[in-house]
Amino acid sequence: MRAFIGGHEVVSDTDFVELALGTPVELWLGEEGESEMERAARMDAARDILADNPDLPDRVSRVAAEAIEAYAPELFNVIPLPGPAGRGRQSRRNGVAA
Repeated sequence: MRAFIGGHEVVSDTDFVELALGTPVELWLGEEGESEMERAARMDAARDILADNPDLPDRVSRVAAEAIEAYAPELFNVIPLPGPAGRGRQSRRNGVAA
């Protein structure tokens, strides 16, 4: 199955993150072997992006939460925990309110 975000085909997990957020992953995580000057420039660019897009951290959190929700059960055999018990909840055993 093919996936597209804004008309661009997603071919990897990295593509998905970059297209969903609008920035390359390396901007936030850095690259192995980058110099201090490259790191400083990357951090300056990241600060500028955050200043221009104050909602970006919320978008990142939302994308991460949606990805975990969608793929964690398949990848890690996660079983969702039941919600907290509430008043008036039906017992599964006999159909009587608990």
